[in-house]
Amino acid sequence: MSTTTQTPPRVRSRFGPRFAFSMAAAIGIVALAIGPYGRDIAAVAMTARPHAPDFAVFNALSPAVKIHLITALAALVLGAVLMWARKGRVFHRIAGWTWVGLVATTAGVTLLITELNHGAWSWLHLFTGWTLLILPLGVIAARRRQIAQHRKTMMGLFYGAFAINLIFAAMPGRTLWTLVLG
Repeated sequence: MSTTTQTPPRVRSRFGPRFAFSMAAAIGIVALAIGPYGRDIAAVAMTARPHAPDFAVFNALSPAVKIHLITALAALVLGAVLMWARKGRVFHRIAGWTWVGLVATTAGVTLLITELNHGAWSWLHLFTGWTLLILPLGVIAARRRQIAQHRKTMMGLFYGAFAINLIFAAMPGRTLWTLVLG
């Protein structure tokens, strides 16, 4: 009889420290980006008054911004469900493909949103390129059964693309702010 166990030892995940470092780096970048305007942003933020969505503001948006807003919020909610749901099941596959479609649409339609920067793309469009590059890599990893790579890629997209962009989208004066807080 062998003394070796049939179960491989459990490998500790390094997700926690990596996630904490990534979020600290993102907060640092955001702080540097808004640094000169920090007091003005804080002053406007203090005037926030949460309310139901203002549909007059929503109706005034361009079709590209409406599509972007709806698909981004849907992807945020579905992504949160996917993070908590059991992986590898039929639900995960169907919801995952739906999430990929929502994220691809959200990112793709941003290429049409240029009115914030006088008809040109802004530095926020770098997130679009990153998302459209990384999203297929996450799908390919899943198709090749490279589960750890798939998990890392998709969680990075979810937390990076949505958490960081949500910070920018919810800043005072932006559309999302005006829609529910302004």
